[in-house]
Amino acid sequence: MNKKVTPKTLPGFLELLPQDQILFNQMVDTIREGYEQFGFLPLDTPTIELSEVLLAKAGGETEKQIYRFMKGDTDLSLRFDLTVPLARYVAEHYNDLVFPFKRYQISKVFRGERPQKGRFREFYQCDIDIIGNESLDLIYDAEIPMVIYHVFQKLKLGKFTIRLNNRKILNGFFRSLGLLETSSDILRIIDKLDKIGEEAVREELLKMELSAEKVDQIMNFLKIQGSNAEKMQSLEQLEIQDEVYVQGIEELKEVLQALQDFQIEESYYQIDLTIARGLDYYTGTVFETILDDYPRLGSVCSGGRYENLATYYTDQALPGIGISIGLTRLFYQLKEAGIIQSGKKTISEILVVPMDKTNNTYVLEVANYFRNHGIKTDVYYQEKGMKQKIKYADRLGIPYVVVIGETEIQEKKVSLKDMSLGTQELLSKEDVLRRLTEK
Repeated sequence: MNKKVTPKTLPGFLELLPQDQILFNQMVDTIREGYEQFGFLPLDTPTIELSEVLLAKAGGETEKQIYRFMKGDTDLSLRFDLTVPLARYVAEHYNDLVFPFKRYQISKVFRGERPQKGRFREFYQCDIDIIGNESLDLIYDAEIPMVIYHVFQKLKLGKFTIRLNNRKILNGFFRSLGLLETSSDILRIIDKLDKIGEEAVREELLKMELSAEKVDQIMNFLKIQGSNAEKMQSLEQLEIQDEVYVQGIEELKEVLQALQDFQIEESYYQIDLTIARGLDYYTGTVFETILDDYPRLGSVCSGGRYENLATYYTDQALPGIGISIGLTRLFYQLKEAGIIQSGKKTISEILVVPMDKTNNTYVLEVANYFRNHGIKTDVYYQEKGMKQKIKYADRLGIPYVVVIGETEIQEKKVSLKDMSLGTQELLSKEDVLRRLTEK
């Protein structure tokens, strides 16, 4: 007798029951439709890439987290994000693409990090990017938050805020303090402000051997308050002459004006000078999105502008801007917090139930009629009693059962049972279809 293997899922890998998967898929469909509504094109890059391609820019913790293996003499890796494969794709297909190239990708990525509650080794990312050839107009920096605005409105997760900043403002500010060489390290610390708090950030900055005066200047800068207009005014009144700082101010102004032109309610976006985005390749506008009623979830959608997407694969200048929704983590957190609830256990709208096997020809005719008219239809083929067949529909929450016996076959009709009302009536297929499509 064979020894049984205990069925279990690897740590850090999320597996859902059908009712949760239906809800997850609905969110994916909403995001996909939102992306496509703004003209983004679908892309699906391979899950496995050559390691030399995938790791061209990687290093440090990223490289440690990559799933890497040999197949024969070929060194392969699982993708750890969707941006590096996008860079390879654009460089490889440069002559075939139309720029600005707007793409979306909703796919799984893999990171061998220590699994924690709400963090996974395999997870879905929902990315959009707009890639320019040599240049990319700044108005695209405003289109990205407009897409975020429309997608999150459709997800119906409550009030949210898109927090905006520009890395040039931060870099120019640090250069005016004589801290340009350490600005990347400072930005990484600032990016943790929401997680570790002001005092911890201050301590980490002091550990970098910054003077208390400069730390105070940095913290006061980050705490500039007021409306978007008031914050812009405060930034200008600092009278910092650094050219990068001035350019960042002008870019942020232009993005804010475009957001007004796009008629996005100002309560849905605000300047936040603490948004730094720790990744080195962000060079201009940066975004983070939070759910106002659930700030502890942190950023649920983030991204920004970068100067050159594919510098490791081509000499072509390919500036771009993009954002990513980490959907697996977001879905898990929303479920844990009770913000979203699983509903239907099935996608079927009708269950066709034959009284016995001799009815199969007409049963399949009826089932195909409904399917051909866009009604999701299941058929119960098991030889069970009628009570068990109805119980099957009830447990799955299928709203209607179509019963077919000798009478229905002779009259070329069906008996429609409304599971919520408990009623049953003899109707034509056409009448049943009208009943369902009118609801």
